[in-house]
Amino acid sequence: MMKPKMAAPDEGLFKPGSRLRHKKTGGFYKVVLLANIEASLEPAYVYESMQSHDFWIRPKVEMEDGRFELVSE
Repeated sequence: MMKPKMAAPDEGLFKPGSRLRHKKTGGFYKVVLLANIEASLEPAYVYESMQSHDFWIRPKVEMEDGRFELVSE
C-alpha cells in the first residue's frame, strides 16, 4: 500500500513568514508552515493571527481559494 505524500512546509502558495489579509474580515495573519491533518493527511496551513496571536489551522485548498491575499511587507 502506497503512503500518501506528505506536504512539505513550503510547497504551498503561501510560504512560511508570509503575511496575509482575510478579504472578508480584514484580519491579518502570518503563515507559520504547511502541515498535514492527521486523520486525512490533507495539507493544511498553520497560521497566526497578528491581532490576538492565536494559532489557527485551515485546509490548504480553503486557504488558497481566494479568501486570503498576500500583503507586501
